[in-house]
Amino acid sequence: MEEFAALIDALVYTRSRNAKLALIAEYLQTAPDPDRGWALAALTDGLDFKAVKSSTIRNLMKERVDPLLWTLSRDFVGDTAETASLLWPEPMHDVDAPPGVAEAVELLSAMTRASVVTQLPHMLDRLDPSGRYALLKLATGAMRIGISARLGKVAFAQAFGVSVDDVEEYWHALQPPYAELFAWAADGAAPPETENLPLFRPFMLAHPLEDLTVSMEDYAAEWKWDGIRVQLVHVTNEDGGETRLYSRSGDDISATFPELLGALKIPAVLDGELLVRGAVQGGEQNDRTQGGAASFNALQQRLGRKTVSKKMLAEAPAFVRLYDALAIEGEDLRPLGWSDRRKRLESFMPRLPASHFDLSNIVEAASFEQLAEIRETARDDAIEGLMLKRRDAPYIAGRRAGLWYKWKRDPLLIDCVLMYAQRGSGKRSSFYSDYTFGCWNGDPDAGAELLPVGKAYSGFTDEELKKIDRHVRQNTLNRFGPVRETDKTLVFEVAFDSVHQSKRHKSGLAMRFPRIHRIRWDKPAHEADRITALEALIRD
Repeated sequence: MEEFAALIDALVYTRSRNAKLALIAEYLQTAPDPDRGWALAALTDGLDFKAVKSSTIRNLMKERVDPLLWTLSRDFVGDTAETASLLWPEPMHDVDAPPGVAEAVELLSAMTRASVVTQLPHMLDRLDPSGRYALLKLATGAMRIGISARLGKVAFAQAFGVSVDDVEEYWHALQPPYAELFAWAADGAAPPETENLPLFRPFMLAHPLEDLTVSMEDYAAEWKWDGIRVQLVHVTNEDGGETRLYSRSGDDISATFPELLGALKIPAVLDGELLVRGAVQGGEQNDRTQGGAASFNALQQRLGRKTVSKKMLAEAPAFVRLYDALAIEGEDLRPLGWSDRRKRLESFMPRLPASHFDLSNIVEAASFEQLAEIRETARDDAIEGLMLKRRDAPYIAGRRAGLWYKWKRDPLLIDCVLMYAQRGSGKRSSFYSDYTFGCWNGDPDAGAELLPVGKAYSGFTDEELKKIDRHVRQNTLNRFGPVRETDKTLVFEVAFDSVHQSKRHKSGLAMRFPRIHRIRWDKPAHEADRITALEALIRD
């Protein structure tokens, strides 16, 4: 546990993405099995110990220190695990040696709601403050130290010199402590057996169009729908069949949208936009767009829920507007060009229930200029803009220049990452409600940094404010007077009137009237926009 605790401490105080990757990679290379596998699972939110909750820790602490001291300390520190690790009284008797990560996982897994009140204190007594902090983070599944699941996978790939795309594909077929994954990457064993498993495949992503003009002979246009990008996978196996729904970051969100799991009964891997049914704007469908989808706000009511009521299923039924097919009945279609994959998907559509699937329309335009005119007239609430896809492009994971472009419509919108938060005033004086956010100054996978581009304190509801405030308190990296620096994981879609060059800001840019358009809890931070995307929106 000492080595794992040292890793956690180092990650907490390290800002550089590349430095964090190096720290995790070194740990994975040197730590023994299965400790490193359990540690990797903990860093990527792959562990859940049902007996240990934040309330458990609070109750244990209030039995050992003055309740008022605990409350004031917790409010000042802003993190339950950190406060408890510092305030935990030193044992008055001899204790066993600190547990290893694997032993800690075994003990935590065996705890019940009844036994945790005696067994967890015994574990905490065996550790120093750093070890207690690491154990509590491990136990509650709330690392919040600026490490995303994607970053953990990239670090694993970097540690053993393997492809992160291969890691992504094998990942969802395996369970912690990922013995097969380490055997393959570290020891040269055969790749993990994944046949007949509903695996996640990394998504193909788009670059902002910016100032580029493309030929409509080479590119096809589709609407960019305002939902969440998903991948629906069905396989046949000994149990008859299994279906899973994955978000863009590879999270399994099947339980949140159970109505989709029985809708796909043919082996396939489908790429599309998850939407919920809603009234068509104006009462009738716009022939140039495509009706039937409610705004993102309606979908947001269902995101992140572990259980979904019958009422919600009836009032906001989910469906998938399909963009692409990665595989159908065992055939991998990714090497084919977009046009060929589109034809295969169109032929496949009659075999899918119309209640749960439709096909995203192609936007017909004779020229790029005509396409621009069509884009300006689109007023469907569920449309963000346009996607431009090169007709001969294979389906390639990640962003590849020249293949796919996204072309958002007005009002000006951009995805930024929360960097700093400050308490508000008046009725918001107890909440962190003023937010500074930034964009990447290059490719984050290549070591780019976030540069502040704006500050906003409006555009969210009271309930959203409470949720963001909780995120800030639980993810604080540093304090500068009244300002907290947070880990760079939360993405805001920011709306603004215009952007201008500014010598007062490090990014060289200043937004006019920025406000939070929506909170992208589902979007990984590395997919937020680049400074160049914001620069392209400067109007003379």
